[in-house]
Amino acid sequence: MNPVEKKYINYRSLSVAIIFMAMFAIIGAKALYLQVYKGPWLSSMAAGQYERSFTSSGKRGIIYDRKHDTEMAVSTKVTSIAAYPPRIKDLKSTARALSKVLKQDSQILIQKLTAKKSFTWIKRQVTPKETDEIKALNLAGIGFIPEYNRFYPNKTLAAQILGFTGIDGNGLEGIEYYYDSYLNGENRDFTILTDALGQRFTSERKRTQDYSGNNLILTIDLSIQYISEKTLKETVENYSAKSGIVIVMAPKTGEILAVAHYPLFNPNSFQGFKKELWRNRAITDPFEPGSTMKIFSAATAIESSGSTANSIFFCENGAYKIGKNVVHDHSSHGWLSLQQIIKYSSNIGTVKVSEMIGPERLYHTLRDFGFGAKTGIDCPGETAGSMAPYKKWSRLDTGAIAFGHGVSVSPIQLVTAVSALANRGVLMKPHLVKVITDPYGRTIHEFEIQKVRRVVSEETARIIVNIMRTVTTKGGTGTRAALNGYSVCGKTGTAQKINEEKTYEEGKYIASFVGFTPAENPEITVLVVINEPKKQYYGGIVAAPAFRKIARETLNYLNIPPEKSSRQLAVSKEKGGKG
Repeated sequence: MNPVEKKYINYRSLSVAIIFMAMFAIIGAKALYLQVYKGPWLSSMAAGQYERSFTSSGKRGIIYDRKHDTEMAVSTKVTSIAAYPPRIKDLKSTARALSKVLKQDSQILIQKLTAKKSFTWIKRQVTPKETDEIKALNLAGIGFIPEYNRFYPNKTLAAQILGFTGIDGNGLEGIEYYYDSYLNGENRDFTILTDALGQRFTSERKRTQDYSGNNLILTIDLSIQYISEKTLKETVENYSAKSGIVIVMAPKTGEILAVAHYPLFNPNSFQGFKKELWRNRAITDPFEPGSTMKIFSAATAIESSGSTANSIFFCENGAYKIGKNVVHDHSSHGWLSLQQIIKYSSNIGTVKVSEMIGPERLYHTLRDFGFGAKTGIDCPGETAGSMAPYKKWSRLDTGAIAFGHGVSVSPIQLVTAVSALANRGVLMKPHLVKVITDPYGRTIHEFEIQKVRRVVSEETARIIVNIMRTVTTKGGTGTRAALNGYSVCGKTGTAQKINEEKTYEEGKYIASFVGFTPAENPEITVLVVINEPKKQYYGGIVAAPAFRKIARETLNYLNIPPEKSSRQLAVSKEKGGKG
């Protein structure tokens, strides 16, 4: 090699080296620029493409019946389908595939898949079959998010008590709503990491701690609930009624053993039912109680005026004029004792009693029994009913309120007030939950039995109990509620319904019966309310037989033996029974 050629080769090698050094310098400078100056921005962009932050709730707590052996509401694992629009490769074919499996409109899916965001829900809480079919399609940009779905194993049983949750697991009605903060699992934020195809492969950190919500043990006995719902359904259908309510309470404790509604709804598919069926109308809806209110007027007379069961009142032979108005009885009566006024359900006799005791005493006694105020039961939407201040009552108002018109009460108020008489004059606070436990079954709160107040003396309560006992004996309005082997104390009620214009509607009534048994040691108080029964509408004919059936089956279920020497007289089902 001559010197010229050698010099040329050296020149070329140096040129190539300079070029490579310049390229490396440029690459190094660019890398330095991206890593140092643009690093935070690029990290944010990458996180937006490959990371997705979620707020996840722990498993919602279980709701049990009073025996703690039957689950009434549980949460099960489900999968929700999501999409990452920037990673969708074939928009139309992806939309068509999803549409075919999920039965959704492909145009709506296209709108979701072209959304200008990194994440969008396609369908929440899909079935296992849908999950498997979509996974098999291996679609780019489609993700599978684990969630929980609320499930009610007993379907319609106790639906209005339980309520339901929404798609995000928050309580929307009933116990689910009222105790939502206890039932809800604790929220935890976490990040899902995905590969270039959008497939989830790991998470920011493992969530090993149990964030599940607390459990509830209700006072509801599912067997008594079933007895109540079955009997109520039969009664409403037999009388072609619009609806009905039953409450069964333990009078000594205030525990609610059953709350039945008809028509029913299924909380697993609540969207398919009318909204008015969702709420617990035994708590939320007031009504005029009619003649069931007479027992409290009688209690006022005995407690405050020295009357006895044998105090007599002239009942005007069936028609009593007050100003321009006339009060009628369904049967003509002359002189009746206070006991007979209740037994025969005399409106006029009750008006005479109210005139003797006066509006102020009547008002304060009714308030002490809980009317016109909320009971404080652990259920949302409770109504206080309505009862105007006594200073606004006219003479006619006082008489009408004394026999259950011009005043409205809720079913829970009425059954609680009657239970106070069964409980020797002591009013108890009604409640639906016994115990709250943590996810491991350890008790974190036990609800104590609460005495609200003494309403009347034990002696007054005893007298009223004996008076109520005669209602179900021969000649009384509640003979169809009588039980063989058990003494029954009760009162019938029949009230004409009021429309939105605050006037009474012709031919529309509410028939009711409320009572407790056994008389000497009451174990259950049962209220039956039938809304707009057809053909027959008296409480003693429509509601009393339902009481009898519920009470009989419940006493048998609770293994309460018949009384050895029941003072209850056997009566024919065909005799009596109005009121």
